[in-house]
Amino acid sequence: MAVSDLSPALRASASSRAHPKAKPGYGKRSVPKQRHDREGDFTLLPDRERHIAGYVDALPEGAAMDIKSLAKSQPLYGQMAVGSALRALGVAGHLRHVRCLSGEGDQVRWVTRTFWSRTAHDNEWWTAYLAAEEHHPAPQEATEAVAPAPVEAPEPEPVHVPAQPPTLVVPQQRTAQPQPQSRPGLSPAFAALARLGRTDSRLALSAADCAALEQAAGEWFARGVDADYLTHALTAGLPASVDSPFGFVRRRLHDKLPPRLPATTPTPQTTPVRRLMVECTECGAPGRPEAFRDGLCRPCRELEPA
Repeated sequence: MAVSDLSPALRASASSRAHPKAKPGYGKRSVPKQRHDREGDFTLLPDRERHIAGYVDALPEGAAMDIKSLAKSQPLYGQMAVGSALRALGVAGHLRHVRCLSGEGDQVRWVTRTFWSRTAHDNEWWTAYLAAEEHHPAPQEATEAVAPAPVEAPEPEPVHVPAQPPTLVVPQQRTAQPQPQSRPGLSPAFAALARLGRTDSRLALSAADCAALEQAAGEWFARGVDADYLTHALTAGLPASVDSPFGFVRRRLHDKLPPRLPATTPTPQTTPVRRLMVECTECGAPGRPEAFRDGLCRPCRELEPA
């Protein structure tokens, strides 16, 4: 399909469609000092990439940047095409997927952002920018509105009501109802495995599968990760089809097991913690910014045709 210049139409489409917002701290984040948008942006890109780039460029800050949300909000391309286009835009120098550990004190969490630049930049520029972003104090991701303290109303003066004679109530015979049995609590590892199929149907596991893999997943939690981190590591860069979800998840639980961090004495922190890792736009593997070129990790770069 020939597309001459989709930028004006895409900007109108992105502003009129109800594109979902990401959770606070996630989603699109534009790099600073962007030039103003203009007709002819992204003209050097192929048709599909130019279409997706124009749509993403028109999205507001914090918009959801996952493949499913982008494919659902624009009708021309499906999930596989959108994923390929985002990978090509990373190679072209327009975006980087970044995972940040953000928060204060013990309240820290991993947030995934897509840094977007209307102007394409080379690898050296992105490495320097992300290195500076890692050491820059992170702003609060979400500011919750503080509700004013409720004003206590004065207690009403007691009103004396004449006492009524007691009424004799004959208890009615009630049929005993069976009490519902309490369900035993699930471990965080079992619950995270059980939710995989709802995150991506290609990794749907049975209850027996979850029980068999519970101990392996529990080792991840013992090493300090949470359910979001585990889910992302297991679902990132899935192939088009998974013949054996149980075997696939078992292999990833073993191969991607994070290292055990040395025990340290917790110290109170007055400034937000920020640790940054770039994610490969092809397989989602995390790593240091300098280890990536064109947004790709080394194994994915080696798979590229010569």
